[in-house]
Amino acid sequence: MSTEHPGLLQKIGYLLGRRLPESMQPWVLNDLTGPGAFRRYFVRGLIPVVPLFAAFMFIPGSVWVKVGMIVLLLIPFVYFQAALSHVFRRHLMVNNGLDPELLNKHKVRRADAISNDYHQRHGR
Repeated sequence: MSTEHPGLLQKIGYLLGRRLPESMQPWVLNDLTGPGAFRRYFVRGLIPVVPLFAAFMFIPGSVWVKVGMIVLLLIPFVYFQAALSHVFRRHLMVNNGLDPELLNKHKVRRADAISNDYHQRHGR
């Protein structure tokens, strides 16, 4: 993997859809397909809404009403965040000139391991 990492402004641009230089493609590939890729995507998506949720605490009312408002927004937000993760990561792959099929490399590797295990056990 390349030791070249994007700076803060480059990373913000990357997350907003800008293309990183060719020299950073290994970093992009690791960011989108490496260990913890889904977790990074999820945390990056939640950070912008934290101030909104904090603002709900200043609305007059009981704590249960405030927490209820946050939960009512958080449930569909988390659902759609998880559902669209593949779409967004695929977009970033294409945008940075990488093959979007690389997103499935872990699934293919896992399926191959299961298949090899089956063939070793049952000799077929």
